[in-house]
Amino acid sequence: MCAQDNLTVSIPSTPASYFHLLRWHVLSERIKPLVVFTPKSMLRLKRAVSPVADFTGGSFQPVITDPGVASQAQVRRVLLCSGKIYYDLAEKRREQQRGDVAVVRVERLYPLPVPEIAAALASYPDATELTWVQEEPVNMGAWPYMAMHLPGALGRGLGVIALPESSAPAQGSAKAHAAEHAALVASAFS
Repeated sequence: MCAQDNLTVSIPSTPASYFHLLRWHVLSERIKPLVVFTPKSMLRLKRAVSPVADFTGGSFQPVITDPGVASQAQVRRVLLCSGKIYYDLAEKRREQQRGDVAVVRVERLYPLPVPEIAAALASYPDATELTWVQEEPVNMGAWPYMAMHLPGALGRGLGVIALPESSAPAQGSAKAHAAEHAALVASAFS
């Protein structure tokens, strides 16, 4: 972290990541805001769990590489995401048995963890496609910030998979939202 950073914005995807983020913030004695986005749906998500060992060891990781990739050399597409959508993408990849796709979680959105993202991407040497995936419309969420900063910092292009631009963050109908979300996740693998 740089001295001029005036806050940290994070969206942890596991209970252990959330724990280590809070622990890091308290122990660092920072007198600066910590903004944490945690969707309520992750409280009910049975896949969003952490073993006890993850709490007792380790530290906050601003970027988490994909534990489900069998062979890093086979990866051709890297999907960057944050938060709950990781679980939907990982499940779809498992269903389709796609060893050519890696799903990398960006746990800290600001300050942008460029060295950690670059290191994660370096572990997939043959990946040619890099895409940011988010549940929110393209004009909301983390995408506008990522679009402005990440391509220049990484020296490569970055695509996006998101809902169409909108003035509302979600559909008014749960059924329509579920269909829209399923289509969005499927498009990440087409």
